[in-house]
Amino acid sequence: MMGRYMSMETLKFLLHDVHDVSELFQYDFFSDYDKEGVDILLDSAKDLSDKVFYPNFREMDEKPAKYENGSIVVHPAIGDMIKGYADLGLISGVFDYDNGGMRLPGMLLSSCNHIFESANNSGVGYMGLATGAANLIVTFGSEELKNRFVPKMLTGEWMGTMCLTEPQAGSSLSDVTTSATPQGDGSYQIKGQKIFISGGDHQFGENFIHLVLARIDGAPSGTKGISLFVVPKLMPGEGGSFSDNDVITAGDFQKLGQKGYCTAHLVFGENDACTGYLVGEAHQGLKYMFKMMNEARIEVGITATSTATGAYYSSLQYANERPQGRRIQRSGKKNVEADQTLIINHPDVRRMLMLQKAVVEASLSLILECSKAADLHRAADGEVAENSHLLLELLTPIVKTYPSEMGVTSINNGLQILGGYGFTSDFPLQQYYRDIRICALYEGTTGIQSLDLLGRKVPMKNGKALQLLLAEIQDTLKAASTFDDFKPYVKDLAEKLEMTQKVLGELMPFAMKGEYERFLMDASIFMEFTSTIVIGWQWLKMAVAAKQALVAGKQEYPESFYESKILTMRFFYKYEMPKTLGLMETMLNNEVLTIKEEEKNMVF
Repeated sequence: MMGRYMSMETLKFLLHDVHDVSELFQYDFFSDYDKEGVDILLDSAKDLSDKVFYPNFREMDEKPAKYENGSIVVHPAIGDMIKGYADLGLISGVFDYDNGGMRLPGMLLSSCNHIFESANNSGVGYMGLATGAANLIVTFGSEELKNRFVPKMLTGEWMGTMCLTEPQAGSSLSDVTTSATPQGDGSYQIKGQKIFISGGDHQFGENFIHLVLARIDGAPSGTKGISLFVVPKLMPGEGGSFSDNDVITAGDFQKLGQKGYCTAHLVFGENDACTGYLVGEAHQGLKYMFKMMNEARIEVGITATSTATGAYYSSLQYANERPQGRRIQRSGKKNVEADQTLIINHPDVRRMLMLQKAVVEASLSLILECSKAADLHRAADGEVAENSHLLLELLTPIVKTYPSEMGVTSINNGLQILGGYGFTSDFPLQQYYRDIRICALYEGTTGIQSLDLLGRKVPMKNGKALQLLLAEIQDTLKAASTFDDFKPYVKDLAEKLEMTQKVLGELMPFAMKGEYERFLMDASIFMEFTSTIVIGWQWLKMAVAAKQALVAGKQEYPESFYESKILTMRFFYKYEMPKTLGLMETMLNNEVLTIKEEEKNMVF
């Protein structure tokens, strides 16, 4: 019997009741959608997930991608996943009609991807890269580039990649050395190496359209001199023919987890015969690539959330089936004559399950919050579009980081629930644990995201993005205040917002004085602090929607479903929100211990 790996009820509750996807349908861009159409698409995604994604989850780990004879070979199920995903129209879905798309709201694409990635976190990345790369070409590339490369990317025949990282330049993209030499016909000769290229080569791509960051000869140093190029693995010619474009697959990185998702080492121009085409203007490549990278950061959040979701349901199934020990009686003793009880009846196991539920459901809620902001930026205009974009900018590092970091904690609790069995290959918890670890590294490590949040996003436009977030939270506080039993949680969250202002009041003067290293010294602590508060907001928002359904008597799901949301909110406020107090104390402590001082030779 197939195990449960996600909750369609929770997904639809978040989509319809908490975040109200129907608000998007008032805009012309999304006016062809309605609730019935949304649910049909989600159910179709679940059907494909049940038949293709989930059945291959374990085997793709046991039979990982491998490098053979100059190419990468991936599990055969990847071909079925690409075809099924493309047949649902999801690779091209978010594009406009004139590009062969469906004007699909990002909220729906995120929802579908959550279903697939909860079932198998190694599949969707291949298709997501094709969508992201094609979208970047459509947005910034010429009509010629768009017409030549995009159509077959959107059918899934050709794959796409993003090629940033080099052996000597990880997150420091200013150190990129891949070169681009003008060839006199508008094209460029590309020469260099790129590593950690997800989906960079496999047998199910007829061609690979690489988006490559490179430096045009004579370009300024640093990030200001980086340009973006379309570099096909094979150069398309007349009548469907191809010619070699001197893009060599040098190997596949063997990884701790996500073994079904290949990671290539690519060499461009080994024989000085690699041609690339400039996207947009010269020296604007990093700005262009950040569009795809920010979209990818939300997708990493989905991957982390979904991986932790699959682990949660696996943990829950085990706890409901495993008898061990006996419940402690009111006398404080165990009745050794009684039958063993299921471990789900032990308070500590319930605590760990509730933590898993609290992490994964609020992470999914935050993903939909961000996806809706992106949709509004796309469909609305004026102040609504601008404010939605600013809110999305602020939340992006959080939606990438919280599920990635707390997802590890969540799955770790699942391993603890299984005990020794959790450490064995008999159960999938160990695979989920390995698979999720990469998410805190993808598209910028937690440290990079934290620097982005505190150093760029909080001060952005004189703090306007932060003020917009505070206004959104105030709306939730106002709605929650109408219920007497929610008032303690309203008070708690309001106090946490005041703590945020206190912390920023302490930190911002360092930035104003130019003491940036001191300002950003504890950026990762600030990320954990802020993320916990934002997730607390999401839980209160979910609890309000659940309470409103109960009070109004308009319950699409059993009463216990809504009560579980309220109970999990209460759990989060008891067990997780108090952690912000310790984090604040750390940030307000003026002792400087981690900044390197030349006169002090710290020995590690």
